[in-house]
Amino acid sequence: MSAMSDTDSLARLAAVIESRKPANGGDPEKSYVARLLHKGPDAFLKKVGEEATEAVMAAKDCDHGGDVQKLVNEVADLWFHSMIALAHYGKAPADVVAELVRREGLSGLEEKALRKAQIREASE
Repeated sequence: MSAMSDTDSLARLAAVIESRKPANGGDPEKSYVARLLHKGPDAFLKKVGEEATEAVMAAKDCDHGGDVQKLVNEVADLWFHSMIALAHYGKAPADVVAELVRREGLSGLEEKALRKAQIREASE
Protein backbone atom coordinates (compact mmCIF):
# COMPACT_ATOMS: atom_id res chain seq x y z
CA MET A 1 0.00 0.00 0.00
CA SER A 2 1.39 3.40 -0.92
CA ALA A 3 1.57 6.34 1.43
CA MET A 4 -1.03 8.11 -0.71
CA SER A 5 -3.58 5.33 -0.32
CA ASP A 6 -2.79 5.13 3.41
CA THR A 7 -3.58 8.82 3.73
CA ASP A 8 -6.71 8.34 1.61
CA SER A 9 -7.84 5.51 3.89
CA LEU A 10 -7.42 7.72 6.95
CA ALA A 11 -9.28 10.55 5.19
CA ARG A 12 -12.16 8.20 4.31
CA LEU A 13 -12.37 6.96 7.90
CA ALA A 14 -12.26 10.56 9.16
CA ALA A 15 -15.15 11.42 6.80
CA VAL A 16 -17.19 8.53 8.21
CA ILE A 17 -16.46 9.73 11.75
CA GLU A 18 -17.54 13.26 10.75
CA SER A 19 -20.79 11.88 9.35
CA ARG A 20 -21.47 10.17 12.68
CA LYS A 21 -21.32 13.40 14.69
CA PRO A 22 -24.73 14.07 16.25
CA ALA A 23 -24.68 17.53 14.62
CA ASN A 24 -24.39 15.79 11.23
CA GLY A 25 -27.24 13.40 11.91
CA GLY A 26 -25.31 10.58 13.56
CA ASP A 27 -27.70 8.37 15.52
CA PRO A 28 -26.37 7.17 18.90
CA GLU A 29 -28.83 4.26 18.72
CA LYS A 30 -27.29 2.98 15.47
CA SER A 31 -23.63 4.03 15.57
CA TYR A 32 -20.88 3.36 18.09
CA VAL A 33 -19.06 6.53 17.00
CA ALA A 34 -22.21 8.62 17.31
CA ARG A 35 -22.83 7.14 20.77
CA LEU A 36 -19.30 8.05 21.95
CA LEU A 37 -19.56 11.55 20.51
CA HIS A 38 -23.05 12.00 21.99
CA LYS A 39 -21.78 10.99 25.44
CA GLY A 40 -19.04 13.61 25.16
CA PRO A 41 -15.30 13.86 25.80
CA ASP A 42 -15.26 11.81 29.00
CA ALA A 43 -16.54 8.78 27.06
CA PHE A 44 -14.19 8.87 24.07
CA LEU A 45 -11.17 10.07 26.05
CA LYS A 46 -11.65 7.17 28.46
CA LYS A 47 -11.50 4.86 25.41
CA VAL A 48 -8.29 6.54 24.21
CA GLY A 49 -6.73 5.86 27.60
CA GLU A 50 -7.93 2.26 27.68
CA GLU A 51 -6.66 1.57 24.17
CA ALA A 52 -3.28 3.18 24.93
CA THR A 53 -2.93 0.90 27.95
CA GLU A 54 -3.92 -2.14 25.90
CA ALA A 55 -1.36 -1.20 23.22
CA VAL A 56 1.35 -0.95 25.88
CA MET A 57 0.37 -4.33 27.34
CA ALA A 58 0.37 -5.94 23.88
CA ALA A 59 3.83 -4.51 23.18
CA LYS A 60 5.12 -5.85 26.48
CA ASP A 61 3.65 -9.27 25.58
CA CYS A 62 5.58 -9.15 22.28
CA ASP A 63 8.78 -9.12 24.34
CA HIS A 64 7.73 -12.49 25.77
CA GLY A 65 6.60 -14.30 22.63
CA GLY A 66 3.19 -12.65 22.29
CA ASP A 67 1.46 -12.21 18.95
CA VAL A 68 2.67 -9.03 17.25
CA GLN A 69 -0.66 -8.83 15.39
CA LYS A 70 -2.30 -8.15 18.77
CA LEU A 71 -0.12 -5.05 19.05
CA VAL A 72 -1.20 -3.95 15.56
CA ASN A 73 -4.86 -4.50 16.52
CA GLU A 74 -4.53 -2.49 19.72
CA VAL A 75 -2.73 0.37 17.97
CA ALA A 76 -5.53 0.38 15.36
CA ASP A 77 -8.04 0.73 18.21
CA LEU A 78 -5.96 3.54 19.71
CA TRP A 79 -5.72 5.38 16.39
CA PHE A 80 -9.46 4.95 15.76
CA HIS A 81 -10.46 6.38 19.13
CA SER A 82 -7.86 9.15 18.77
CA MET A 83 -9.48 10.04 15.44
CA ILE A 84 -12.82 10.39 17.23
CA ALA A 85 -11.18 12.81 19.66
CA LEU A 86 -9.59 14.74 16.79
CA ALA A 87 -12.96 15.01 15.02
CA HIS A 88 -14.66 16.26 18.18
CA TYR A 89 -12.10 19.04 18.44
CA GLY A 90 -12.30 19.95 14.74
CA LYS A 91 -9.12 18.27 13.59
CA ALA A 92 -8.34 15.44 11.18
CA PRO A 93 -5.61 12.87 10.52
CA ALA A 94 -4.18 15.27 7.91
CA ASP A 95 -3.41 17.70 10.74
CA VAL A 96 -1.41 15.01 12.55
CA VAL A 97 0.41 14.04 9.34
CA ALA A 98 1.24 17.72 8.72
CA GLU A 99 2.69 17.97 12.24
CA LEU A 100 4.79 14.85 11.69
CA VAL A 101 6.05 16.28 8.38
CA ARG A 102 6.87 19.56 10.15
CA ARG A 103 8.96 17.60 12.65
CA GLU A 104 10.72 15.56 9.96
CA GLY A 105 14.43 16.19 10.00
CA LEU A 106 14.41 17.63 13.51
CA SER A 107 15.94 15.57 16.23
CA GLY A 108 13.59 14.80 19.07
CA LEU A 109 15.63 17.03 21.34
CA GLU A 110 15.48 19.95 18.89
CA GLU A 111 11.73 19.50 18.46
CA LYS A 112 11.15 19.43 22.22
CA ALA A 113 13.26 22.59 22.69
CA LEU A 114 11.25 24.36 19.98
CA ARG A 115 7.95 23.41 21.63
CA LYS A 116 9.17 24.66 25.03
CA ALA A 117 10.28 27.96 23.45
CA GLN A 118 6.89 28.36 21.76
CA ILE A 119 5.09 27.72 25.05
CA ARG A 120 7.28 30.29 26.81
CA GLU A 121 6.62 32.89 24.08
CA ALA A 122 2.88 32.27 24.21
CA SER A 123 2.76 32.77 27.97
CA GLU A 124 4.69 36.08 27.90
